[in-house]
Amino acid sequence: MPVATLNCHCLDCQRSSGAPFASGFIVRVSDVTIAGTPKTYAVLAGSGMLATRSFCSVCGSPLFTQGEAAPEVMSIRFSTLDNPSEFQPMLDIWTSSAQPWVCRSQAIPHYPLSP
Repeated sequence: MPVATLNCHCLDCQRSSGAPFASGFIVRVSDVTIAGTPKTYAVLAGSGMLATRSFCSVCGSPLFTQGEAAPEVMSIRFSTLDNPSEFQPMLDIWTSSAQPWVCRSQAIPHYPLSP
C-alpha cells in the first residue's frame, strides 16, 4: 500500500526522467519484493545524501529510487503500473525547482522542498 503518491520537481528527477518532473508512489521497503537485478546509479541528492536510482537492465525504463535520507521507504515510478492512467498524485514536492511553464494542479498541496 502506498504511503504517498507524488510528483517530484527536483533537478535530479528532471534529469533522470528527461521530463519536467518524475511521478511515483512511496512505499515501505519492507513491503516490496524485487525480482531480478536492476541496473543502478547513485547521485548526490538535494539532501546532501546519496539517492540510488534503479532501472531495467533490458529496456532502460526507470523503476525505483532509494535514498540514504529515508532508507525505510522507496519511490516507485508510476510508469511501472499495469494501468498508469489510474495514478493520482497527492502532492507536488521540490516545487522550488519546478520549471515555470509546468502546469501544476491546484487541487493538491505543493511543497518547495520535500516535506
